[in-house]
Amino acid sequence: MLKSISVFFPAYNDAGTISTMIIRAAQTLTTLTDDYEIIVINDGSTDDTGSILDEMAKHYPTTLRIFHRAQPSGYGGVLRAGFLAAQKEWVFYTDGDAQYDARELALLAQAVTDKVDMAQGYKIKRHDPFHRVIIGILYQYFVKIIFGLSIRDVDCDFRLMRRKIFDHIELESITGTITFEMVKKIQDAGYKIVEVPVHHWYRQYGQSQFFNFPRVARTLVALLGWWWRLVIKKEHLKTTKG
Repeated sequence: MLKSISVFFPAYNDAGTISTMIIRAAQTLTTLTDDYEIIVINDGSTDDTGSILDEMAKHYPTTLRIFHRAQPSGYGGVLRAGFLAAQKEWVFYTDGDAQYDARELALLAQAVTDKVDMAQGYKIKRHDPFHRVIIGILYQYFVKIIFGLSIRDVDCDFRLMRRKIFDHIELESITGTITFEMVKKIQDAGYKIVEVPVHHWYRQYGQSQFFNFPRVARTLVALLGWWWRLVIKKEHLKTTKG
């Protein structure tokens, strides 16, 4: 069993799925530890996400913490806020859109040992429209190659990490580039990563916030900036927190 764990869901227009994510997480956490919390940051949603979260908080008054933001802060911004809010020894996060099953957190927990710092999921099979699958594959291999990343699935946002990692590495991204920034910094800091296969499901509600061509183009531009900083200049190896 894990000593304690914070489960964090960033949520943006996830009214159709976020309650299921919370319920499944709560059910799973009771089998893993007696000391847990669930955090959801509603990142400026324009649907019913906010009201649904407020209702869920009535059912989990001691374990569910809800934060509402009036305006979206970007994927990187909301992840950084979630890691900062986490109070337990371990922190797990995945998106609130239910493309991953929160119950499979148990699989990550089973992979944890005293020597493991991060359990990283990888998709058994990606269930997305064909064009998104192709873009995702191209993006992933491109990022892995230019940043020298060892994990097989860079954009699988299904991760269980020791909270102390963020006492030593500093995340700066406010966009989706936080995914490879985080993995690169954790890898280069020497933390032990294990990988676990997890299921990926078709999106049942809402729309992807990443897979549109203007956003992909902006991400590629930002990616080159991070490549210069992390691979060429190696800024993160020269200065660390703590």
